[in-house]
Formats: sequence, C-alpha cells, structure tokens
Amino acid sequence: MQVMKMNGSPALAVLVCVFCVTSGQPAADEITSLPGVSGSLSSRQYSGYLRASGTIKLHYWFVESERDPENDPLVLWMNGGPGCSSLDGYLSELGPYQVNDDGMTLRANKYSWNQVANVIFLEAPAGVGFSYSDDKNYTTNDDETAENNYLALLDFFKKFPNMANKPFFITGESYGGIYVPTLSVRVMANASINFKGFAIGNGLLDTYLNTETAVYYAYYHGIIGEDIWAKLQKYCCTNGSCSFVTPPNKQCSLALMETQDFTMNKGLNPYDVTGDCAGGVPSDSFKERTRQVLSYFFEPPHPKQPLKNKVSGSLDSNNIIPCINTTAENNYLNRPEVRKALHIPDVVPKWKVCSVLDYHRVYNSMRAQFNALLPKHRGLVYNGDADIMCNFLGDQKFVASLKRTERGERRPWIYNQQVAGFVKDYDQVTFMTVKAAGHMVPSFKPGASLQMITNFLSNQPQ
Repeated sequence: MQVMKMNGSPALAVLVCVFCVTSGQPAADEITSLPGVSGSLSSRQYSGYLRASGTIKLHYWFVESERDPENDPLVLWMNGGPGCSSLDGYLSELGPYQVNDDGMTLRANKYSWNQVANVIFLEAPAGVGFSYSDDKNYTTNDDETAENNYLALLDFFKKFPNMANKPFFITGESYGGIYVPTLSVRVMANASINFKGFAIGNGLLDTYLNTETAVYYAYYHGIIGEDIWAKLQKYCCTNGSCSFVTPPNKQCSLALMETQDFTMNKGLNPYDVTGDCAGGVPSDSFKERTRQVLSYFFEPPHPKQPLKNKVSGSLDSNNIIPCINTTAENNYLNRPEVRKALHIPDVVPKWKVCSVLDYHRVYNSMRAQFNALLPKHRGLVYNGDADIMCNFLGDQKFVASLKRTERGERRPWIYNQQVAGFVKDYDQVTFMTVKAAGHMVPSFKPGASLQMITNFLSNQPQ
C-alpha cells in the first residue's frame, strides 16, 4: 500500500489505523445497513460467498461477537434438512435479529449466541437458500457435503485471517447431527485450525435408535393408546426386547404402520408435540408431504440404494416444514433491498427455507465419527424434550452407547432459578435435555440455550 505524504502525522496515523482495522476482513462483504433495523447494527456483519469444489459457491452470513470479537471464540452454525437454510437459524433461533410477523422489520434478540462468540451461518449444501453452483448440479451426499463445507471454511479463513487462530467450534441441529460430526472429522485433521469441539441440538445421530425410541416416545407421551401398544408388545417384542426398525412379522409391521399414522398423519406437530400446528391440522395432501419429510428421519438408507430426499415435486417454501410458519422469513429475505444488502447476485433464485435436493444419505450412525473426535475434542449433545422428530431418548441412548467414562450422576441443570432440563456428563461429552423445548431449542428456550452454549464454549459445568 502506498501512502501519500501529508502535513502532520495525525492524518497518516488515522490512515494507517483504518488500514489495520479493515485488512482482516473483506470490505466488499460487509453489511453496512440491514433493512428493517433502525439505527446501526449491534456488531459488524458480513454476507457473501465462499468457494467450495468446482463451481459451488456457499453463502455465509457472519456476525462478530457483541462482547469481544478479538478474544471470543468462533462458532459455525448449520441447520439441517438436509436442504434447510441456516438463515432460519439466524432469523428465528440464535442470530442477533429476528423477523417480525410483518416480514419487513427485525427485532433485536437479546439471547443471540453472538453475545459470547463470533458466529458463521453457512447455507449448505449448494442449492440451499442463497447457495448455488454455476453448473446447477445439486446432486450430493453426506461425504461431499462435508468436503464442500470444509473447503468453504478454508476460504472463510482466507477472507478473515483475523479469525483463523481463534478457538473454533462446529454446531448445528437436526440433520446437523450428520453435518457436524462429518465436518468435524475433516477439520480435526488440519492442525492449523484451532478446533476445540462440537455441539449438536436434536440431531439425527443414529437412525436406528431414533426410530426405535420414537415408538416408546409416542406411547409414553400419550400419542398412541393401549390398543396399539398391546399389539406392538405382542408382535414386535420377545422377552422384553423389541424390534421396531426391522419388524419380525407382518402383524408387527401393521402395528408400526398404525403408530406411524398417529405420529405423522393426524396433524401432530412433530417438532413440538405439546404445541399447536401452525395453520391448523393440515389437509390430506399436505399430510402426505409431512409423511415424506418425517420418514426421512426414521428410515435408514439402504446400503446399495441410498435414499434420495423423499420430498419431491414443487413445494411451497412457506409450508414445506410441517406445522412451522416461515412466511415472515421468506418474505423478508426475498425483498430486493435485503438481497442487495446481503450481496446476493441476481442470478440466484428466490430464497426458500428448505429446498428440494437430490441428496443421498451415506450414514446410519455417527458412532465412528464421535469415537474419532472425542479423545481430543469436547462434544455437547442437547435435546428439547418435546420433539419427536429427533427425540431425546434416541440421542440419550446414542451418547450412552459410546461407553465414555461417566462423570457423576444424571442431575438437573438450572436456569433463572428453575430446572431447565437434565444433564449427564461423560468423559469429553455431555448430554443435556432442555425442558419443554421443541426441535429448535434456541427458538423455544432462548435464555437457557444461551447459558448452555456459553458454559460449553468456556468449558464450564452446566
């Protein structure tokens, strides 16, 4: 950089100072103002694209910590799906702003995770949200997604060299139960990244356990009655051992179909069984779409014929997620002035909360990934206990199955002088429930979730 000589050193000092401040961040990606926010932003924010393999460009939205961006850790957040946008995580869960019902204005979120960390929201894989590929090839799988997320992360550190050495954590929810561990294994092999650990909320960690325990969850939450439960016990169980994933006979299969009918086809909100279904009990046509979405979490991929995403056809982005209303987010992110503020090219299609992908599942379980990660990196698995989609029983059993050394008894954890859930500590990994929270824990229990993630990042007991 060439500096013009000026009379007096103060001006030169200011110029040098400005150069120092901006040299660690991409000025072209900085969000100078955000439609719907009155006044200045609560911290510096950036939005743009990260290069992955081939012609893939993954959209990111990065928010600096409001507390101490220079010293606070770096957190990557990923929503699941597969095919759902992490901007939903920003605007309805843990970002610094949330969308009001008018779809025009934003309100501050005093429980945002960037109170204590620098946070990256990454839309992945390509074809999700504002992420795209020039060749429009949106066929992918678990391993390719992990690799592209890793390449995008490397590009992020090139854009933000001031973030490269910070303690780094990978987090996510739902199908993030696959995204987070697979990416974490890739990241831990790179010694130049200061990778410390990972956190997963209501994650799909083991398809068999998720399916098996969903039946128990349905019975003990009063979703199915004694008649169906008696059939399940008679035809699916022997000497107290039940087989709900691979039914041993036709009668068991029929009883499981009845169970599935009650959990998927009656209008129950699968993300919060204690809550309402937005818009009321859906129509028969939408019940079928709901069944397709839910079955993705309860049917393991076939070894020789990996399942594609079963959601097919043209789906309305406002109701692709069963019982969840994302109209305000959809309206806000598709406003031309918002796209401009986020530096979204005109070639990119309209934003949808979830997109239809040709996505092939590879893994039934993340046990191998956890076993590779936990010797040197800390893990947190947390579950809202009102979610049947990725229920707490399945993830609780998964963590216990890792056979890590127990660190004390299961105990309640406290937020605001009330029991917020229960926690079980193991060597290098903690399992937590969040009381009365659904699938998207930061949305249901924002204060408790902020306390939880703050303690995890700082390696403090819950």
